[in-house]
Order: sequence, then structure tokens, then C-alpha cells
Amino acid sequence: MPQSSRGGVQGSRKKLGLSLSFWFLGSGAEEVCSLMICPPGPPQADTQQVCTRSYCMDDGGVRCFWAIAVLLVLTLFLLAGLLHVDVTVFLLSWLCSPPCLFRGQAEAPPITNVMFLKMHKTASSTVLNILLRFAETHNLPVANLSVALPAGSRLHLGYPWLFRARYVEGMKQDSVQQRFSVMCNHLRFNPPELQKVMPNDTLYFSILRNPVFQLESSFICYRGYVPAFRGTASLDAFLASPLTYYNRRLGLRTSYARNNMWFHLGLDPDAPSEESVRARLAEAEQRFQLVLIAEHSDESMVLLPRLHWSLDDVVSFRLNSRSQRSVTNLTLQGQERAKRWCALDWRLYQHFKRSFRAQVRAELSPGHLRSRRHELMALCLQDGWPKDKRQITDRRLRPYQSGEANILGYNLRQGLDNQTLQVCQRMVTPELQYMAHLYALQFPEKPPKDISFLEA
Repeated sequence: MPQSSRGGVQGSRKKLGLSLSFWFLGSGAEEVCSLMICPPGPPQADTQQVCTRSYCMDDGGVRCFWAIAVLLVLTLFLLAGLLHVDVTVFLLSWLCSPPCLFRGQAEAPPITNVMFLKMHKTASSTVLNILLRFAETHNLPVANLSVALPAGSRLHLGYPWLFRARYVEGMKQDSVQQRFSVMCNHLRFNPPELQKVMPNDTLYFSILRNPVFQLESSFICYRGYVPAFRGTASLDAFLASPLTYYNRRLGLRTSYARNNMWFHLGLDPDAPSEESVRARLAEAEQRFQLVLIAEHSDESMVLLPRLHWSLDDVVSFRLNSRSQRSVTNLTLQGQERAKRWCALDWRLYQHFKRSFRAQVRAELSPGHLRSRRHELMALCLQDGWPKDKRQITDRRLRPYQSGEANILGYNLRQGLDNQTLQVCQRMVTPELQYMAHLYALQFPEKPPKDISFLEA
């Protein structure tokens, strides 16, 4: 090699000065092995007393080292693809102990003042279970009397009427004392009254679902209750001529038949002006710091680092879901008609779905969440799958059966130890039973909630 070229190589070697070290245990003593890309000249004496091995590589060795490193990385990705393993999850599992699901999770204490606007037929029962479990496992109900639960014999917080503070057990008439941390039962959004119950720093969030599927689910579950649905042979028939059946003057029960998510926000479900629609969307975006999307449930859960909750706080089983045989498949024409009939819900859904996608792109993959769910399903569940209502052996775990729907539930494995059993029971307890359980914990001096109809 020409001298000028050799000098350039030597200069680059001096600039590298790279040392890669790893710890290992050998012969009962801890050693440090250093793999060094050395400058020219005699090797320098190692000054570390515990270091016993030192190696130097020339340029050929450097190239060989990096070739091997690249090959190892490519092998990792190849194996991940063959085994369907999320590489991000693998790296997180290796780097984090205990496993870390979310970036910044340990950087701040968990947010405990949370209001979740629970909307009908949007997969909201699963989110409610997460919130009630968090409240119970972190001792909020007993220590701080902080879960806002329905007063007296109520099972919801006044829905379908606009929310009033008096619908919450423990709130006195005209009281402005803010004493609750978690609110998540069904209600119709009414900010001035909610502010009487929840602290000023409360995080508000909700969940939306494609209005086509939300309307289909409402039709199956509330067909015998909603006047607009009663006289129709099918949802397709209703959508072919909805004004033949729909009459808003028949009362609040008609809200299930049109723009129900818009109605949950406390708004008029019957087509206000375009200017009003834009204003209401802007208000909703300002009030809700987080809006989940039911069709992307795992990705939605990945957005919960804003609460600074742990992996086991947000992992969940799907609750209040229907068996496939009680799901109606709308025709393509029926789906387009549903979008037009529920145009306000469609606008709401599309608006927040766009912002949801932008937020999800900035977060980690939900692979770690799915892995933990699979672990808990194998640990907790008999056969690992949801069960038909007739197959659920423990009556306390049978979900409420709504209308023509067949709502699924779970059987727990036999022989679980007490601690594991408690964890698993919380994850599969249906919403009405869980609400009644927390009510008994918070208000032991009051008559318990009567949910005996669930065992019929």
C-alpha cells in the first residue's frame, strides 16, 4: 500500500478508538473482556485490575467483526418473521426488567382522576373493566371513596337523561365537593354537572365505533325496547325507509335508532346545521384528551401511556361481546344507508379516527400487550376462549343478556391459587356485577345493588 494511503488508514484507526465491553462470570470472579480497535504501536498496558483479557484487531478484523454483527442482526429479524415475533417486543423484553410497555411509563406517577364517557355498543365494557380493576387494585374505593357509582337502585348514571351530580351515590344536593377520582358508568355528557363531581385535573376520554356496526348492534340488543325498531322485519328494511318508523317525539328511547354516539355527547341527534356540527366537533376535541377507536382495540390501549399505567393495568379480555350467530351482516346498500342515516355519528367517527391514526403512529407496537393477554388467557381461562351463555358455569360471571343478542362470558380454570383467582376474576367479571361489588365496598352501610335478575 502506498505510504500516503497507509497514513490515512492509520489516522482513521486513531480516530476510531472504539472499545466494546461485556461482563461475564468466569472461574468465580467477575471479569471484563475488551475487544479493542487499536491505534498503531505497541499495546497499552491495561490499568483495570479486574480486566484480564485484551484483544486488538487490524483493518481486516474490523471488517470481519462488523460483517458478523450485521449477519447476527439479519438472523434475528429472519427468526422473528418465521416465528411471528414482534422484534420491538423482543428488544423491550430484553432491555426492560420488569417489562416496560410504554415509553416514559416510569417517569411520572399514574393519573388517577379519570372520566370515561361510556357509549353503548362501542366495546366500552372492556374499557370500563380496566378502570374498575385499576380502582380496586389501587385501593381507591376503600381508601378515598373515589369511584363515582350510580345512586340508590340505579344501574347507570341517569342515562338517557343528561347527567346530574345527584345521580352519583355520596353526592349531596347542591354539593360542590370534588371527591371522586374515577367515573365510567353510562351517562349522557353534561360538563357543568360533571365538574361538580370530578377534580379540575381530570383526564376525559371516550371510545367510538364505526356507526354502521354500532347501529347493527343496537338493533339486535334494543329491538324490543326502541319504538323505531319494533315494527321492522330487519335492519335493512328499517334503513330502506327509516322515517316510516322513526319518530323523535316518542321520547329519549328513540336515541338508540339514530346518531347514538352524538347523543351520548349531550347533543341533538337530529341533524343540526353544518356550522353547528363543526362547532360541536371542535368542542369535543377540546374536552376529550383521548378518543379510542373500537375497531383498533389493541392500538387504542397503546395510547394509554398518557395515564402512566402499567402493562397489567391495561391488559384485558374482551367483554360483553356477542356470538357470531347473533351478528347481522348488512348489505352494502344497507351500510351506505346507515352512514347517511347516522351522518352525525359518521362525521364524529371519521374526525377522531384521523387524529387516532396520527397518535398511534407515534407509539409502540401493541405486540407486548397481546403477548401478555395470551399469557393471562392461558393462565386464567378454561379452554382459553369465551363461552356461550349456557356454557358459563358460575352464575356470578354470566353477563346480562340484552335483547336478541347472545352475550359471551368466561369460565375460569379450576385449581387456581387465591391470588391468581382474584386477578382472573376481576378480568372476567361483567360490568353490572363489578359495579355492584364496588358499591358494596364503598357503601357498606347502604342496601346492596339488586342484580338478582342476572341469575334468572
